[in-house]
Amino acid sequence: QVRLVERGGGSVQSGGSLRLSCAASGINFKLYTMDWDHQAPGKERELVAQIESSGTTTYTDSVKGRFTISRDNVRNMVYLQMNNLKPEDTGVYYCSVDYRGRVYWGQGTQVTVSS
Repeated sequence: QVRLVERGGGSVQSGGSLRLSCAASGINFKLYTMDWDHQAPGKERELVAQIESSGTTTYTDSVKGRFTISRDNVRNMVYLQMNNLKPEDTGVYYCSVDYRGRVYWGQGTQVTVSS
């Protein structure tokens, strides 16, 4: 079955950095677009970064120039490097994949940015 496990969250001060990782299993990883989604407290989950099987990346405007998504198709991992973190980046980060018409998420990892 599809399984996604995120790691790397934590508490940092504004301007700090974190690197999130997501281990994927149960899919032919290299074929699939992988997403990182963010759910701020009291808000809906939103897409922040996406990487296609080709390596093409897209970002939501609020993280452009600060976050970098990457993937390792040998280790079946997807990463989110987050620099210059802001308090509004606080929340739970999930990696996700649309596999055969169904979206799968991991359990998420908490990121807290203090001002």
